[in-house]
Amino acid sequence: MRFMILVKANKDTEAGVMPEEKRIAEMTAYHEELARAGALLDASGLQPSSRGARILFSARGQRSVIDGPFAEAKELIAGYTIIEVKSRDEAIEWAKRMPNPAGDGKEGEIELRQLFELEDFEPSEAIDRLRQMEAGARPA
Repeated sequence: MRFMILVKANKDTEAGVMPEEKRIAEMTAYHEELARAGALLDASGLQPSSRGARILFSARGQRSVIDGPFAEAKELIAGYTIIEVKSRDEAIEWAKRMPNPAGDGKEGEIELRQLFELEDFEPSEAIDRLRQMEAGARPA
């Protein structure tokens, strides 16, 4: 089972304030522990929304681009970690061990979401094509 741990943005992450060395060291140690356990698939921080864009899709099929920054920081993501574990409970235990991304003495928030697997979908030609793509992306 794959899960994504979403690190919620705050005013500092949206302002582009880089984390203190202590926070980077704590996050590095956490991710090293995940890697040693064989659970870490990917992890990264995200640039502030001021460097991003949103693509809006209209009902008529048109697309429009809205450049950041975006208003509500609490609705934005500052980073993520993707893990692969045996159960939701194990994912929760790993998520609870993550250092507070906002820093000591501050309120922070992360969100844990399970990723869909191809097995979750009804069989179809499109799913078979995705399986082929997935198999081709794996290292030999």
